[in-house]
Amino acid sequence: MMKSIRSRLTVTFIGLIAVILAVIWGVNKWYLEDFYVTKKVQALNGAYEAIDSRIEENKENGISIEDAMRREKDADGNITEGNLQRLIRNFSDSANVSVLIIDNSTEDATVYSTSRDTKFLKDRIDRYIFGWAKAKYTILEENDQYKIQKTYDPQRESMYLESWGFFSDNSTAFIMSAPLSSIGESVRLANQFLLYVGMIAVLIGALVVYLVAKQITMPIYKLSNLSERMSDLDFNAKYESGKHDMEEIQVLGNSMNTLSERLEETISELKSANNQLTKDIEEKTKIDEMRKDFIANVSHELKTPIALIQGYAEGLQEGMGEEKESRDYYCDVIVDEANKMNKMVKQLLTLSSLESGNDKPVMDRFNLTELVRGVVNASKILLEQNEIQVDFDAQTPVYVWADEFKIEQVVTNYLRNAIHHIDGEKKIIIKMLPENNIVRVSVFNTGTPIPEDAIPNLWTKFYKVDKARTRAYGGTGIGLSIVKAIMDAHNQQYGVKNWENGVEFWFTLDGSNS
Repeated sequence: MMKSIRSRLTVTFIGLIAVILAVIWGVNKWYLEDFYVTKKVQALNGAYEAIDSRIEENKENGISIEDAMRREKDADGNITEGNLQRLIRNFSDSANVSVLIIDNSTEDATVYSTSRDTKFLKDRIDRYIFGWAKAKYTILEENDQYKIQKTYDPQRESMYLESWGFFSDNSTAFIMSAPLSSIGESVRLANQFLLYVGMIAVLIGALVVYLVAKQITMPIYKLSNLSERMSDLDFNAKYESGKHDMEEIQVLGNSMNTLSERLEETISELKSANNQLTKDIEEKTKIDEMRKDFIANVSHELKTPIALIQGYAEGLQEGMGEEKESRDYYCDVIVDEANKMNKMVKQLLTLSSLESGNDKPVMDRFNLTELVRGVVNASKILLEQNEIQVDFDAQTPVYVWADEFKIEQVVTNYLRNAIHHIDGEKKIIIKMLPENNIVRVSVFNTGTPIPEDAIPNLWTKFYKVDKARTRAYGGTGIGLSIVKAIMDAHNQQYGVKNWENGVEFWFTLDGSNS
């Protein structure tokens, strides 16, 4: 099905021209010959009236038919014609009609003819007058003085249109004959000419319409693409007017550019306002619970590093590390535990700020592909030290609406979590899957799947599946809680899925051109 304006205009024009030509051709084929015959009949009637009137006029003036048909030379040698002869000759030449007149007022019935085949016409009118005619004929008109008929001559295998009878003086007979073969040939030639001209007209017209339609529809097509990209919330698209664009198209394009800019601003404001409204509904009820949980978890998690620092510090104080190697070990433990406490405090402050709603996300539109690539590059040394292969080769920009800094934290936490829990072939796969204006980001690492009963608790603060392993790399059990708080603040989905050969962590974001 053709849907473009260009195609429809072209096909419509060709169809219209073809229909018009077909109608004209059909009219010519079936009605043109009848039209010619009708006009010929009218001409024969008119000729009869004119000739009859001239004969009567001459008779009143004492001019015989013989005199009226006489051709003479004047003193200068020029040939002069009688008024009747001139009238008949002019009619015969203009209408292509052979005329024969028999003047029965003379003793030898004088014959006057404009045809070379006078005998043929004389024989035909004699047969008609005396009823000897064997030819097939159809009478078209008939009165007391003459008949007009279509006659088929079997000897010559030709059709004739004939008028025969007597003028008003009842003594002058006549026959006027015109071959119908010339009319049929004229119709065929006219149709053939119409066919050739029509084909040329259709080809030229189709080309002209196609070019004109292309000039008209191209800017419309550009505007259609622009509107489609705007419907996908891609506000980078702008209309660029061409030098041949019509003024109305340019005005519409500029209006769409303005609309795109205002929509982008409005959507950004609406997303921020929507997130704020959603958070405000639950904010009051959550604050008290978060404070209680925060105090309880902090006190619990800080017990171990504080106890270790205190123990090793007292050991140093009591002189248990007399050797330099022992003292260095004691100091390293104290520094390491202090760093863990510092890291934990920073994460707790971040988490607390997120959960309390003080650190609200600033919604903006950015390229997620570049963000993920930057996080991977920042972890390049750690990846190389652990001989880990990362599979992330996305090149196409994927734009999303979110807080760029906080999403970077989420991707970083997922990637660091994958690095510390990787096993087997040591491979990390990062994917971005756009679908229905939602982008799903996943980080998969090979290794041992998470126990199913532990999955619901992964997002709880300070929860550790393998406490020994977590403490070995300095984990605090807060990273996934921060992920949860960030995604909740964005009102987006997140989760974890076990596979046979590893674990996949994922989250979603609002896409703009996905």
